[in-house]
Amino acid sequence: MRRTRTRALVTAATAALVLALGACASGSGADDGTDAAGDDLGLVKAGTLTVATEGTYRPFSFHEDGAGDLVGYDVEIARAVAEKLGLQVEFRETQWDAIFAGLDAGRFDTIANQVSITPDREAKYLFSEPYTISHGVIVVNEGDTSVTSFEDLAGKTTAQSLTSNWYKLAQSAGADVEPVEGWAQAVALLQQDRVDATINDELTYLDYVKENGRSGLAVAATTDDVSLSAFVFTQQKTALQAAVDGALADLAADGTLTELSQKYFGDDVSQ
Repeated sequence: MRRTRTRALVTAATAALVLALGACASGSGADDGTDAAGDDLGLVKAGTLTVATEGTYRPFSFHEDGAGDLVGYDVEIARAVAEKLGLQVEFRETQWDAIFAGLDAGRFDTIANQVSITPDREAKYLFSEPYTISHGVIVVNEGDTSVTSFEDLAGKTTAQSLTSNWYKLAQSAGADVEPVEGWAQAVALLQQDRVDATINDELTYLDYVKENGRSGLAVAATTDDVSLSAFVFTQQKTALQAAVDGALADLAADGTLTELSQKYFGDDVSQ
């Protein structure tokens, strides 16, 4: 789905101004959910950014080997945002099916779980500026030149989950679809030459390459449409949305977003 960004990026200078104001008013807001600048952020817990995330969604939010501390791309970005705002951060691990209901009920301030910006969600929620920008990609066996565009999928066989948007895209391109449960099964069929290609999110491919090496796979084509993922808030959290936008602008300016992208994906997915 093509997305047009309607809000201008908050500049690093604006973020610096927010931080400067905070230095002038650091003694306020200790007990009423305000930030260091004295702006009422309507926090669930004073001095703390309470963040909902799944904790089972690698590489975005997960526990290494199923135990230990919560880690991941979204987790580290949330920690960095909280630090820029002079706040502690507290994560509430929540199943995806219940995560928006928890936000609506005021159990946390925001969600950091690769929440895509969609028109339906924008009608109900506020979003920060995106911190993840991703395309769809056609993945083939390295050296296969028979597929170089989506038009080339006509008459080819792709491996897709029948519940994914990629299934619809493959069908619309004229491909015959081999149903699979997910990425791992699609890759196995591709490496066994039982299918010609698979379509998936670029982040999924980059994570696979980061963990496994290229394994003989390559990107044959990329969609023009992008998926934008961001922090999400209820409509009442306008001050918090603005503060998070300022923090993200500062993290982009100082290279933190690029550094975290490279750490988890081997590429900059923040812009």
